[in-house]
Amino acid sequence: MRKSFMDMAKGLSLLLFTVFAVGLASCSESDDAEDEFANWKERNDTYFNNVYNQAKSAIASGSQEWKIFRNWSLNEDMATKAEDHIVVQVLEKGTGSGCPLYTDSVMVHYRGHYIPTTHYPEGYVFDQSYTGDYQPELIKPSSFAVNRMVDGFTTALTNMHIGDRWRVYVPYMLGYGLNDTSTTVNGTTISYRGSTVLVFDLTLVAYFHTGAYIPAWEAKPSGVWIDE
Repeated sequence: MRKSFMDMAKGLSLLLFTVFAVGLASCSESDDAEDEFANWKERNDTYFNNVYNQAKSAIASGSQEWKIFRNWSLNEDMATKAEDHIVVQVLEKGTGSGCPLYTDSVMVHYRGHYIPTTHYPEGYVFDQSYTGDYQPELIKPSSFAVNRMVDGFTTALTNMHIGDRWRVYVPYMLGYGLNDTSTTVNGTTISYRGSTVLVFDLTLVAYFHTGAYIPAWEAKPSGVWIDE
């Protein structure tokens, strides 16, 4: 049966309205995505500077909850800016003696996220060694070489003791820099947004000191895991 002209006109109007509505929704979603990271570099600069100044003030008042460490590769004269440092909030204090060396390997629990945004009020999680709640007795640590990590992460590890659990704030110049990039961690490729402060919940479980002499026939370096 053929449709009347009026029926066809109504159908066309409904179609146009639907397309228009979908278009508005798409634009809204796109705008939301853009707003999520609008002025991203400036927001991250402000966020890190605020955390740095908060830690500096707390340390000056005698607080043991906050620490500031300069980048492991810089001497005191070279570390003149806030972004030459990482900021640490101590969540749990470990009792182990000694710290990992740059040439060591470590076992850690970690979760890394961005600064808070509209849709991620606790920060978008970009990488983690466990899912769900932090339950150290139930989760398996990840292991890797200290010197294969970004400078900020390496700086934290070389100042930690067994059992330390820290929230570590890494400025983007000690993280992945100004530009978007990707890297492979334990076989998983992870993408990072440029100019992003990295915030880690990090626990040192153990570290591996290599021996002074490694026989040529050994497949792996000789040494010992230290977990206390």
